[in-house]
Amino acid sequence: MQSKNFAAVDIGTNSFHLIIVKAEEDSSLTIIDREKEVIRLGSQKGSELNHISDEEIEKGINILKRFKNLMDFYDAKIHAVATSAVREADNRQEFLKKALIETGIDIEVINGRKEAEYIYKGIRKVLPYKDKKLLCLDIGGGSTEFILGQNDEIIFGESIKIGAVRLSKKFFPDFVLNDEVIKKCKQYIEHQIKSNENINFNASFDYAVGASGTILAVAGMIKYKKSGIKNESLNEFVFTKEELEKLTNEILAKKTPEQRVNIEGMEYKRADIIPAGLLILQKSFELFNIKEMIISEYALREGVVLSMLEKSNSKSSSISV
Repeated sequence: MQSKNFAAVDIGTNSFHLIIVKAEEDSSLTIIDREKEVIRLGSQKGSELNHISDEEIEKGINILKRFKNLMDFYDAKIHAVATSAVREADNRQEFLKKALIETGIDIEVINGRKEAEYIYKGIRKVLPYKDKKLLCLDIGGGSTEFILGQNDEIIFGESIKIGAVRLSKKFFPDFVLNDEVIKKCKQYIEHQIKSNENINFNASFDYAVGASGTILAVAGMIKYKKSGIKNESLNEFVFTKEELEKLTNEILAKKTPEQRVNIEGMEYKRADIIPAGLLILQKSFELFNIKEMIISEYALREGVVLSMLEKSNSKSSSISV
């Protein structure tokens, strides 16, 4: 197999991500470029994430144009996927059509199960836990994925409509916290997770693994408090339930985004929505009796690239046979 470049675009609720990967002849992957733009799709209108405003569409298209220029520069094969906010938007066809016309990018809107499969594929690639049973969590802007898997088998892979942007909009629309609303948010999170009949809370697992947005931000803050160094690799970093509780208490004590920005290691653009994300993570630790969590720096977009590579290899094999 000749070296090829593959690009995955992850159109999420809180941000758009691009990774460009070089697939080597030994099937290893090298990330050669990446971009991230924060954009809160569906956050401007109504109480739910069910409409993408004209302003959000325009901003989203401009981001995709920049991504397309970068992908063309690397001559990369493209696969763009959209998750929670786009799949729920009543005007999603308008956004998809405009994106295709103006950028040439044909976006696939994936369901929650497919999202979970991609996340698990990415996690399995980067963590060396063969034959181990992994409980994987990915807290996004609009949804949270819960996956239990072992090797290539997914025992359950569920997407729940709770995310850092969604719950901030629902419970903390001005991003200001108070104890009564925090309590209501916790109760809502527990109800939403427990309402899914496919999740087995008593299932055994060897490792709990966390990926993406909120969880990477939490791990980054915990690691920064330990080492004083920012932007270190977080892959295989481990944090405990006690460390999570300590950080959660510190962040929830700061009632406004302006106060939270000053916490050591806090991402400026996440200070408004991180309380909701933390409440999801804290409740997940409780429901699954998680003692510690291992970080995966690979998730959905890496899973998308791996699927592209698998398809490319199978086509090459069929042609050569």
